[in-house]
Amino acid sequence: MGMMGAAGVATTYGVILLLGAIKDVLVLIGLGLFLAIGLDPAANWLVRHGMPRWASVLAIVVGALVLVGGFLALAIPVIVTQGAQFVHEVPTYLREATSHNTFIGRLNERFNLAHLVEQFGTGKGETALVGGVLGAGRVVVGAAASLVIVLVLTIYFLADLPRIKATVYRCVPNSRRPRAILISDDILGKVGGYVLGNLVTSLIAGVLTLIWLAIFHVPYALLLAIFVALMDLVPVVGSTIGGVVISLVALSVSFPVALATVGFVIAYRLLEDYLLVPHIMGKAVEVPGVVTLISVTIGAALLGIVGALIAIPVAAALRLVLREVAFPRLDRS
Repeated sequence: MGMMGAAGVATTYGVILLLGAIKDVLVLIGLGLFLAIGLDPAANWLVRHGMPRWASVLAIVVGALVLVGGFLALAIPVIVTQGAQFVHEVPTYLREATSHNTFIGRLNERFNLAHLVEQFGTGKGETALVGGVLGAGRVVVGAAASLVIVLVLTIYFLADLPRIKATVYRCVPNSRRPRAILISDDILGKVGGYVLGNLVTSLIAGVLTLIWLAIFHVPYALLLAIFVALMDLVPVVGSTIGGVVISLVALSVSFPVALATVGFVIAYRLLEDYLLVPHIMGKAVEVPGVVTLISVTIGAALLGIVGALIAIPVAAALRLVLREVAFPRLDRS
């Protein structure tokens, strides 16, 4: 018995080490499955209208590629132009950093930002710069590889999702299988509604931000709008971070423009929280505000941005299981 207990502890420890070693791969697999579940309602809609499963998946992939390709064709020239403009304006920003009459200069006096810039003129700074460039290159290559893996996994999961669900359902005893299917379909519906709704609200956030920044001639409007749209995908804190960044950049125009941008961010946040999210997502998620905040905080602490993205659907699934399974059993006991 002692040997079997020791073997069980050793096996458990080995499994924990194995899961820790492949944690990054498991995150990519989970993200691909999460995106596939989010796109599944669109595929099911096409299937109900007469398309076979493979054709519906192909249509979704082609449509996504067309949208991304069209966006990049329009955005890349502007991004290159604005990036070159930013590089050209760097000396001006550095001069402003040494002035006592500018906001950047006052930040420099308080936090000694110029010292960090001066290090790049020394040998140590050059070494740090080269290391930083190489490190950034590795990060970019790794992120691109991860993106390709997630996209491929999403396509495969989306194509085989009915078969995957059928296999999982067969693991449930036959007497409880109908109820398990109903609860699982409800959970998957919540995840799909959340993913599609989050994409729509993020697109709206990016478009409205681009219009606002273009009206007031804030530099790098398209870059900032893309950043806001990506950050808006992260619940609770994403839109706030994006609003802080565009407000700081608006200071380069004038203080009134920055103040008006802060008002725009607050107004849009209220619009998104009380109008867009309830109407776009509807009752797909049904997660209280305090549960949303707690789940996003825990998810971000465990898995970073990916954890924050999937935190709300996971919380909705747990809430549904508690309501449909755990609470009725406790009430009958």
